[in-house]
Amino acid sequence: MFLKPDYNLKSIYDIDLEELKQQGIKAMLFDLDSTLMASKSGKYSEKTLAWLENVRKDFYVAVISNNKNLEYIEKVKAVTDFPILFDAGKPRANSGYKFLKSEGIEPSKSVMIGDRPLTDILFGKRLGCKTILVDSITADTEKRIVRFVRGLERLCIRR
Repeated sequence: MFLKPDYNLKSIYDIDLEELKQQGIKAMLFDLDSTLMASKSGKYSEKTLAWLENVRKDFYVAVISNNKNLEYIEKVKAVTDFPILFDAGKPRANSGYKFLKSEGIEPSKSVMIGDRPLTDILFGKRLGCKTILVDSITADTEKRIVRFVRGLERLCIRR
C-alpha cells in the first residue's frame, strides 16, 4: 500500500542509524510537532538534542513542518540550528522538492520521519524518500481522544 512506511518504529530513538548509512541515506528530514518535540511546545528535550547531535555526525538534518504560526516559528527557530521548512503543505510535495533542491539533497538518499501517515509518510513517498513512521514523542501523556484519532489514522497502513 502507498501509505505503508518503510519502517514503523516506536520512537525516533529506535532508528537504526547504521542501517540507514549502509543504505546510502545522507539526509534525515523530520516532522517537528509530536516527532521531535511535544506539540506546540517550541522546545526540544535534552534527550532529543543529544540524539540529534549524534545523528548530525553522519547525516544532514532538516525539519519540514506544516506549522505556519509566525510566533511559534520564531520560537522554534531560536532553539534550532539546522534548516527548517515551515508551512510545507504536506502531503503535497511541491515545497519539499524546492527545499531539497535548494539544499542540494537527493530525495532517493533521504528519509522522511514523522508521526502522521496521512501527512508525513505520504509526503515522503511523494518526494521519493524512504519513510519512517514513529509514534508521538509524547505518546504516554497524550489525551485519550488524540490516541484514538492516531489509531484510526494508522488503520490505513496495516494492510
